Amino acid sequence: MTDLDIAEVAQRAGVRASTLRFYEEKGLIASVGRRGLRRQFDPGVLERLALITLGRAAGFSLDEIARMFAPDGQLRIDRQLLTTKAEELDRTIHRLGVLRDVLRHAAACPAPSHLDCPTFRHILQAAASGDIAAPGKRAPQQP
Repeated sequence: MTDLDIAEVAQRAGVRASTLRFYEEKGLIASVGRRGLRRQFDPGVLERLALITLGRAAGFSLDEIARMFAPDGQLRIDRQLLTTKAEELDRTIHRLGVLRDVLRHAAACPAPSHLDCPTFRHILQAAASGDIAAPGKRAPQQP
């Protein structure tokens, strides 16, 4: 298969050309040359970009994703890192589920004022004690 022009890679991968240049600068992808002023890429770059997209969707940083590729370009995924990320996602899913339930209760609460609602007051206490953590903050670990 023939090399792909940067515009074609951008279109097929659903990213901007500037993103491709940034990924190349970070060492995540590599062009194989130029045709005039335009970078050319091996068609295998599309699979690599799909892996980068998957990693980003899972919450990995670009530096973490870069470490998943060996210097020769082969995939070298740290399974423990995947397990750790999956556990982090489990905690996030749980936290978001709690927040969803809180919002649903607050929206449907029959009390004339949320502050008159015992359930809502319990939710406020949980938030004040850190049992309901804000995004990016960890709730205290239970002993």
